[in-house]
Amino acid sequence: QAQLVESGGGSVQAGGSLRLSCAASGNAYSNMGWFRQAPGKEREGVASINTRTGRTYYADSVAGRFTISRDTANNTLYLQMNSLKPEDTAMYYCAATFRWVIPPGLLATDYGYWGQGTQVTVSS
Repeated sequence: QAQLVESGGGSVQAGGSLRLSCAASGNAYSNMGWFRQAPGKEREGVASINTRTGRTYYADSVAGRFTISRDTANNTLYLQMNSLKPEDTAMYYCAATFRWVIPPGLLATDYGYWGQGTQVTVSS
């Protein structure tokens, strides 16, 4: 049974940075990603990584500010978030799948395993 545990969320002022971590059990996933969900909004894909090729994809809203990366030795997924904006405020979730995903892999329906989420709050 795959398990994903996020950490690293918190409260920051606009322009600040946070790094989210996702400790994953096992390392045979084909794709991993970060999603977020703000109150009253649908869950949206933020960034994904193909674990075979290392190729990364980003939502337009975070491209150039967020970086997804993976430490295979420690089975940990990261999301470095810079230049944070109030509109980045949301619960952030780590997701993974063993199945092949059509790029960019930012659809929640592509993933079968989810963490419990970590809250990110950005104040203006």
